Amino acid sequence: MNQPNSLVAPSEARRQFRNGLVTPTSGWSDGFTQANLIAVPADYADEFIEFCRLNPKACPVIDIIPAGSYESALAAGSDIRSDIPAYRLWKDGVLADEVPDVSSAWRDDMVAVLIGCSFTFEAALASEGIPLRHTETGRNVPMYRTNVECTPAGRIHGPMVVSMRPMPAEMVETAIRVTSQVPKVHGGPVHVGTPEELGIADIDRPDFGDAVEIRPGEVPVFWACGVTPQSAVMASRPPFAISHAPGHMFITDVPESNYRKSAGDE
Repeated sequence: MNQPNSLVAPSEARRQFRNGLVTPTSGWSDGFTQANLIAVPADYADEFIEFCRLNPKACPVIDIIPAGSYESALAAGSDIRSDIPAYRLWKDGVLADEVPDVSSAWRDDMVAVLIGCSFTFEAALASEGIPLRHTETGRNVPMYRTNVECTPAGRIHGPMVVSMRPMPAEMVETAIRVTSQVPKVHGGPVHVGTPEELGIADIDRPDFGDAVEIRPGEVPVFWACGVTPQSAVMASRPPFAISHAPGHMFITDVPESNYRKSAGDE
């Protein structure tokens, strides 16, 4: 009998993805940190890293893999080119392909940046009784490009992307408390309710992922999202980049608790 995805060890999850399983990773390997990927040639890397430093809510860096290396320090024996369920290839800011392995497309000068993902804190939200509509319905989390421009860095610029989880209004305060404890995976929400204020014209038409139902008495809650670097790729148009496919993350061996702030932290 197969284990529930939530109980699969990170190394086993990566093995399954390396062997060709393509699936969103929300609900996988509860308690372990998940990460977004953006990889660019070395001559763009410093600017992308600076972009992340200037926009830590959307792009909290948890690892940088230098050119010539493929193993993350956060996952022993990993290969960043094959251990994510699905990747995107970008050319001149345009999506060129989506594939389950990028080993053949990887260049020797690629620098990979791993950015903390909000999937990491979903088990903590669920433990508080907060619904996760996308996992309940077998969908990818909805994500939206916003009208909030990130702080640019050199040639790199673009709008922030947010993920959305609907929940009963009375649970919002709990969600803020729980997620604010883990800033390295985006921390607390950036907006609650009124998607129009973020420039989202139609909540039922996400730019990435799948739409989910917002039920009576619920409000949409928005978190900064690690797909933001892909938004920057589209806006800045570097000649080449590799990213994860939205919702398909790199699962690390690092417990979520390693990034949780203690009660005395600022």
